[in-house]
Amino acid sequence: MRADRLMNIMILLQNRGKMTAKELANELEVSDRTILRDMDALTNAGIPIVSERGKEGGWRLLDHFRSKLSGLNIDDMKSLFLFPSGEILEDLGLNKQPLDTRQKLLAAIPDIYRDEAQAMWERIHIDSGTWRQSKEKAFALNTVQQAVWDSKKLKIVYEQADGEQKERLIEPLGLVAKGNKWYLVAARNGELRNYRVSRIHNAKVENETFRRPLNFNLAAYWEQSKVEFVQNLPKYEVQAEIHPEIIKRINFTAKFVEVIKTESPNGDKWIPTTLEFNDKQEAIEFILGFANKIKVVSPKDLRDKVISSAMSVIDFYNNE
Repeated sequence: MRADRLMNIMILLQNRGKMTAKELANELEVSDRTILRDMDALTNAGIPIVSERGKEGGWRLLDHFRSKLSGLNIDDMKSLFLFPSGEILEDLGLNKQPLDTRQKLLAAIPDIYRDEAQAMWERIHIDSGTWRQSKEKAFALNTVQQAVWDSKKLKIVYEQADGEQKERLIEPLGLVAKGNKWYLVAARNGELRNYRVSRIHNAKVENETFRRPLNFNLAAYWEQSKVEFVQNLPKYEVQAEIHPEIIKRINFTAKFVEVIKTESPNGDKWIPTTLEFNDKQEAIEFILGFANKIKVVSPKDLRDKVISSAMSVIDFYNNE
């Protein structure tokens, strides 16, 4: 444990140049006294660490010294070989090399890690696409990406959920690939917002730059944004009885419905179940798709709507 901490101290000093004992202690979650003992141990091991006193003081490595230790353990090394799918890299213009980047990385890592890293590459493949080719056309992606890299404001024409298009001036902070869709995280009027890139019909990089929000972390923001999005989704709850023949199929339709709760089969062996949909129309269409294998218990008006929809289908085909 201490050996790992000593190596981490060296890596921190290499990357940041100079740090106080308190900063190191906070970073490594130990006491100031522990850091001072570690500094003595590194000095005794011949590592050229010096202490500078005063207001701007701290610990630093001598300028000529640079450790060959990377701080990567075997799990870190293996994780480097778990690349996203080629589609994502291609979207970003990072998949045009004749030699896979992992080949270069494999040649650069220590021998003791090479076999396990190669095994990880050969045994794990991440495909972030979908079974059916329904990739969205994100025509503005290259322009958006340029604005993100250069921290320049972006003027876009954005299509809202209702189809209306509006012009927006935004500060692009980062791109997120979710499945096979791209989202742009940007600031507008001081608020963070998410834009689906495929809905950006026109994009122009402005000459004006902007300052990124202090301590903004794209990954952390996106995770919180997902939680809030799910919490704010509309919910329509249905009490139903499910025929045992289709209970397994119901569990494989999570894209359309969420099974909140199932109970023990009743006297007729039907399974009382609580289902959750986004809205009533989605519930009607889903239930009709299973014909006589789902009984609606409540809401009562949903039963009437299902019957009415079923009768309209019968009338339609009878009049063909």
